[in-house]
Amino acid sequence: MNRILPFALFATALTAQNDTPPAAGAPPAAAAAATPAPTPPKPFELWHPRRPTAEKDYQVAKWGPRGLPSPGYAFRAAKVLPITAAPIVDGIVLTRNGLIEAVGPAPTTAVPPGYELIDCGDAVIVPGFVEMHCHIASESFDLNDTVHPTNPEFRTLDLIGMEHDQIRTARAGGISTALYIPGSGSNMGGFGTLTKTWARSPEEALVRFPGSLKIAQAGNPERGSGDLGTDMMGMSEGIRMTLLDGKRYHDQYEAWQAGKGEKPKFDPTLELLRGLFRQEYFVSVHTQIYQVVLQTLQMLRHEMGLWTIVVHGEFDAYRLSGNAYESGMAIAAGPRNYHFDRATSQFLGLMQTWHDGGKYYAWRDPVPGVGSFGIGVNTDSPVVPEEQLTVQAAIGVRLGLPHEVALRALTINNATFAGIQHRVGSLEVGKDADLGIWSGDPIDPRSHVQTMVINGTICYRRDPSRPVW
Repeated sequence: MNRILPFALFATALTAQNDTPPAAGAPPAAAAAATPAPTPPKPFELWHPRRPTAEKDYQVAKWGPRGLPSPGYAFRAAKVLPITAAPIVDGIVLTRNGLIEAVGPAPTTAVPPGYELIDCGDAVIVPGFVEMHCHIASESFDLNDTVHPTNPEFRTLDLIGMEHDQIRTARAGGISTALYIPGSGSNMGGFGTLTKTWARSPEEALVRFPGSLKIAQAGNPERGSGDLGTDMMGMSEGIRMTLLDGKRYHDQYEAWQAGKGEKPKFDPTLELLRGLFRQEYFVSVHTQIYQVVLQTLQMLRHEMGLWTIVVHGEFDAYRLSGNAYESGMAIAAGPRNYHFDRATSQFLGLMQTWHDGGKYYAWRDPVPGVGSFGIGVNTDSPVVPEEQLTVQAAIGVRLGLPHEVALRALTINNATFAGIQHRVGSLEVGKDADLGIWSGDPIDPRSHVQTMVINGTICYRRDPSRPVW
């Protein structure tokens, strides 16, 4: 019997355990029914309280262009899934100049003159997917350059290329936006870039730089890179000391802007850390196993006060689902999305356990999960090929994650975790025209992308002569 239950079923399950006949003289059932129902927990809220509210308010991060030239299209399909709104049967999406202009039922949505009607037949239109953990946006298949155990001066921005083999298959797999980050050969690999998977140039493809700071708190760095000790305690201290240097630099800069001191001398090693403490971008953390994720939570989220996203969270780390929920630390699970629990001899779906929480791994009471708004998915490509991001989500569904949550994990959740939900992640008027037109349900591994649209341009059409499976 599966002992992991969705949070909404906890009350039912606990009531069933105490379902005994009433004692003599007990109040009637009506009186018991009058007892107020317990208040449901509030939805997960991502923690980044100091994040600037508008792109113009960012001082360190650079945002890419929008409204790029593209023809007027009217994409009509049997079903449109906006993600943040109800599905539309026989729907239409209007796009022009890189942006979405309208989303609605085809019979009542007017197509402006001059727009090309693209009849997608029985297809399903969804937003372009957002990948939170990618190492393959350049000619290199992975980036593990290391000078020191912490390298905040490194960045991926200068390496982006649109024609890497796996970037081409990424857009053929429905992915329109990827967080291209350094590898985990050292504890702080450098700053990643949020990029589209197609554009006329890397400059046009840019969504935001920095996308995140890549930190690896254990695992791969323990193989011996760098010039200091490689045990978990030494690695954590090295990360802490580098971040504290960046915090001092940030504080000096803030004091100068407030008229309370001199402008600090420009330090290229620390400059991008300044934006981290302004919460213009986040730390994406290669962290796994209960103890290591606990250190991530304690040091990066609570001690340093950083906007923190877990991009592994594997093995038994899901036992911290309640702590992640309470701290607003989101989980983009993968590349391993299952765990064999030796205590119960069961395979557990990690997306589901993070999402639901549970009782059997708590001391006494049920532990909350991060819920529908706190779980995402990634491939860690090339560990898992980029085009198999939907297969990662399908594994989650097969092992207990609700289907609609898996769709959120591919789209609006990952976009929100990255701080780019005002641009991508759902089909809404004014957002980037990134559309995946699928032959069927994207979570079904038998489905495939028929047409891919990024920034309003059709950048991929499937060869109809290829076998379906």
